[in-house]
Amino acid sequence: MNTPEILLLAFTLLSSITSFAIGYFQFKEKGFLFNNSYIYASKEERRKINKKPYYRQSAIAFITVGIIFAMLALAIVTDWNWLFSIVILCSILLIAYAIISSIIIEKNKK
Repeated sequence: MNTPEILLLAFTLLSSITSFAIGYFQFKEKGFLFNNSYIYASKEERRKINKKPYYRQSAIAFITVGIIFAMLALAIVTDWNWLFSIVILCSILLIAYAIISSIIIEKNKK
């Protein structure tokens, strides 16, 4: 393994650990809420918002991103190129989940 691969591995592992940590705190509903709907809401709207579904949505997204980075790190170490197909599939599923869960959250608000 050469120096660029080691640096890339370190970056992906650090990103994976960071994503898992943020996802854990989002599941516990602690810390800053990393959700665009909440971030872009006015102060008055933020007081009225039920934060639980947004925390859950953000937690699932961060845990999935952590899994993606962990699989990328594994692909770097093992040279298993087929893992990239799984990473792409997970990324597509994450995008679909974000869209569908946002629609469901908006429907339940009304």
